Amino acid sequence: MDPKELPSNIREDKISEETKKLISSLPSHIDYQGHKLCKYQGCWYYYNTLQGVLNFQRGFQPHDTDIIIASYPKSGTTWLKALTVALLERSKNHSSDDADHPLLYDNPHGIIPFLEIDMYHESSSPNLAKFSATPRLFSTHMPLHTMHKTLKHSPCKIVYVCRDVKDTLISCWFYSTAIYKIEPTRSVLESMFKDLCDGTNYFGPFWEHLLSYWRGSLEDPNRVLFMRYEEMKAEPRDQIKRLADFLGCPFTKQEEESGSVDEILDLCSLRNLSSLEVNKTGKINNVDHKIFFRKGDVGDSKFFLTREMENKIDMVIQEKLQGSGLKF
Repeated sequence: MDPKELPSNIREDKISEETKKLISSLPSHIDYQGHKLCKYQGCWYYYNTLQGVLNFQRGFQPHDTDIIIASYPKSGTTWLKALTVALLERSKNHSSDDADHPLLYDNPHGIIPFLEIDMYHESSSPNLAKFSATPRLFSTHMPLHTMHKTLKHSPCKIVYVCRDVKDTLISCWFYSTAIYKIEPTRSVLESMFKDLCDGTNYFGPFWEHLLSYWRGSLEDPNRVLFMRYEEMKAEPRDQIKRLADFLGCPFTKQEEESGSVDEILDLCSLRNLSSLEVNKTGKINNVDHKIFFRKGDVGDSKFFLTREMENKIDMVIQEKLQGSGLKF
């Protein structure tokens, strides 16, 4: 595959000499496609992503009203971004059928860009002029401890969504092979499974990622909201109201009675978003918008993982999360 066709975060074309020197001193790993990762501050990154992380740490100036959507990759990020946009659009009197509703003409990832992958991957001082509206919306796959110094004195809000790691693995498998335009073979799945369990995969170890936000939510629940994908699927109305309360835009009794909650849930449903023209044809960072929408089912992993693989992941999760109070 031509390197120019790869997503920008996987390529190695935006790395400064200073970062190259840093990379040479860091632990390294090569994924199943032969792409290089390195471990920085306890987290594994592709080289371009690391450059984005470093640029973010050097240059990001948080506003008190900023909202950051955080997640481990393929954990429900697209859905959470869409819900956040739709909730905040209510204050502008935008209903889901307004022709100028952002979700009708842009992908959720285009509306809420990733700090380390989109905004800061080329510079520590990008032009943020288009983020003049309040609140500014950003997203990240970085663990919370990576952002700690940068956000230390800011009251900005962080919403984290986690998902059953087995389902996350399957979603990553289909997503990655779609990006690389290769078949989702068993050998690829087994390689990704091994990296997941070893903690050497992109943005891994997954348990450190989960724990950084879990602990953050316990220490400062007014600033960090910890959401579970499975609960969002099982109790969507309760969870979206919880999200709205946290973001400071709670539903009024009148809104609830008029069906505003269900209207937003319908607008942001996988069925609806995947059917929009912008998500059938558009691209972002060399990734087709349609690749962000697959099934979104809970428990889908049982159709692809062997019993041994399931047991191994369960064992790793139990061991790594022991004593934290976080359970799956």
